[in-house]
Amino acid sequence: MHRVIIRFFWIGLTVFFLLPVQVYSEAKDISFNRDIRPILSRNCFHCHGPDATHREADLRLDIESGIKAKSGTAFIIESGQPEKSLLFERISSNDPDLVMPPADSGKSLKPAEIQLLKRWIEEGAPWSKHWAYVNPQPIATPKVKNQKWPVNWIDHFILSRLEKQNLKPAAEADKITLIRRLSFDLTGLPPTPQEVKEFVNDRSAKAYEKLVDRLLASPHYGERMAIYWLDLVRFADTVGYHGDQDHHISPYRDYVINAFNDNMPFDQFTREQLAGDLLPNPTLQQKIATGYNRVLQTSHEGGVQPKEYLAIYAADRIRNFSGVWMGATMGCCQCHDHKYDPYTIKDFYSQVAFFADIDEAQHFTKATNALPTAREPELFLYSEEEQKQISELEPKIKTLKKTLKSTKQAKEQAQLKQRLDALQKMRTAIDKKALKTMITVSIKPRDIRILPRGNWLDDSGPVVQPAIPEFLGALGNGDKRLTRLDLANWLSDKDGYGLLMARVFANRFWYLFFGNGIAPVLDDFGGQGGPPHSPQLLDQLALKFFNDNWNVKQMVKFIVMSKAYRQSSLESPEQRKLDPYNQLVNRQARFRLPAEMVRDNALAVSGLLITKIGGPSVKPYQPAGYYRHLNFPKRKYVSHSDERQWRRGLYVHWQRQFLHPMLKAFDAPSREECTAQRPRSNTPIAAITLLNDPTFIEAARKFAEEVLQNGGTSDTEKVKYAFSKATSRSPEEIESKALLALLNLNRKAYLSKPEDAVSLTQSGLAKTKQGLDNVELASWTEVTRALLNLNEVVTRN
Repeated sequence: MHRVIIRFFWIGLTVFFLLPVQVYSEAKDISFNRDIRPILSRNCFHCHGPDATHREADLRLDIESGIKAKSGTAFIIESGQPEKSLLFERISSNDPDLVMPPADSGKSLKPAEIQLLKRWIEEGAPWSKHWAYVNPQPIATPKVKNQKWPVNWIDHFILSRLEKQNLKPAAEADKITLIRRLSFDLTGLPPTPQEVKEFVNDRSAKAYEKLVDRLLASPHYGERMAIYWLDLVRFADTVGYHGDQDHHISPYRDYVINAFNDNMPFDQFTREQLAGDLLPNPTLQQKIATGYNRVLQTSHEGGVQPKEYLAIYAADRIRNFSGVWMGATMGCCQCHDHKYDPYTIKDFYSQVAFFADIDEAQHFTKATNALPTAREPELFLYSEEEQKQISELEPKIKTLKKTLKSTKQAKEQAQLKQRLDALQKMRTAIDKKALKTMITVSIKPRDIRILPRGNWLDDSGPVVQPAIPEFLGALGNGDKRLTRLDLANWLSDKDGYGLLMARVFANRFWYLFFGNGIAPVLDDFGGQGGPPHSPQLLDQLALKFFNDNWNVKQMVKFIVMSKAYRQSSLESPEQRKLDPYNQLVNRQARFRLPAEMVRDNALAVSGLLITKIGGPSVKPYQPAGYYRHLNFPKRKYVSHSDERQWRRGLYVHWQRQFLHPMLKAFDAPSREECTAQRPRSNTPIAAITLLNDPTFIEAARKFAEEVLQNGGTSDTEKVKYAFSKATSRSPEEIESKALLALLNLNRKAYLSKPEDAVSLTQSGLAKTKQGLDNVELASWTEVTRALLNLNEVVTRN
């Protein structure tokens, strides 16, 4: 039906965001954590690591005493002498019966890795404790030659590394690029033409900082930060397993948005989510915060085995808790000691014991084929009108009950009962309609046993008490059982995990504003995660976050104020060759916007976006029949037919088993597990979605209406107006010509088939403005569709 368009969105093979294995080496000396540990972890720790039950030859290579031990008459490592070291002998052997790793392991060392290990032994085989378990220490700010470039000490760390490589940082991005970058990074929305104009014309020394402060103060900042947090905690509107029924949790999302907007200290943010119900006299919001403990996947199928699912839920909780707050993969310890990190199976179940006071009984009640699923305990959040109705109804109900009790006559008792039933039905109707949210209410903790090999049928394992991982010390509470609140306090305490947690989140802030983490794997700081490319910078950021009392906005501002952040993302062939993964940060990153922002951007440019903050989830257009395989019960998706249709992507109903196709096409996660870093793909499906999803067609139509009404008198003026609104810059001559050609091509097509023009201009819920010619509107809609498909429009740059 829709006519010829120019497809600017690049269509190619799926290219997922791949993490570099090697770290850019700036020093000649070998670093154990940077160069050696990753090789040993990838190739050796599986058989010669922390897991004692699967350790081969009683040889442990993940600790210094093990790798420098004696085996028979020879040492595993003979310091300074690789030819006398058993390790080097085995890894360099040509004998298939002797070479390590063995052929059947599926692992092998590259020649360069063997030489690196040889050099390490020659240099004395210096050992370092794993970087992620050592508290960051303050160091002096590096000195740089170019004193004019740095704005803050982030720039000193970046520039000092560049100068050692005889490289220069990229030039500062132009002001239009900067305001677009900042607007997307801090609010998830594009700047308005007026905001761009004001910033470009502001020549004051404080212009950039004023922009940063304004965006941080925007209520949309909390929405942008919430998108990332909800990925971490696997927030969704449905239970995930079996029927994937709805559950009540949207107020938790509002809590997260408000916490970021109010700049709640991150330690408090942590404490309230993990243990808000255990705080003295918890507030309403602190109770809502505990919804974190309830957003795991659950099954409400009538035939589930409670013991089996208690084990499943326990593993889910620990996977998420350790991934979110510790940057650890403790889920690997459900069945055995960790293969690569010093966590044990006992550590895993000791962590489970912290959450043993969460009532899981509601998950095992007899399932019903009704929606929504009740998952008590739930909190009722009545509106003012509902509160008023309740205050009127409940006294009447109480009086009637009292009167009924004292009444002796029977047609009179019947009348009272009839009136009482009517009032109670009205009261029940209020509860049924009212907004609800799952919360945590502590009960008597159940016993937690170590499950041998993770077998939920095996009760032979010992009972364990709540405890932090043994290698990280001990958490005392006298004779009292440790609680979730103790765990939350330990996470942010200086003498606990505080500085290590600060490092985890400093790395994630860097990822949000540079596209990659300083340490490449955001939820695994263990042996398989990869070392940071600039460990000293990461440590100083962690110390700042901790010493600034967990001030998130202050941390964000510090990062985006840096000159490093302001760099252009344009790269020279030399930069790409010398530093393909940009680990030296000698340029900014450019990448496609997250799924929600792609949607929000189109709605904002078109003028359709509803900017209301918070509230229940919404249901935008979705392909018919998409839920046809969703059973127990059967469901039919009904999209909203009011302004909810144009709410931000953050609020879209998150169906775990059937994620909205638009979100899925742009790599949003199903949120079955913690997602610390989304993949970034480039597929034909994404391009087709941008062209044909009803939301984007409707946005293009409303955008075209605005162009026709406000874009000027000539086609050239209108093209410039539309292009500027979509990209914040004026089009180049070649771009204008291409768009004008597209316009005229579609005019000709729609003039020959005006019924197609009517079909396009009347599609969608948003009413078409009166007095506009259908052919002109349809032709310009094809132009705006093309603009919304520009790579520049859907890319953060």
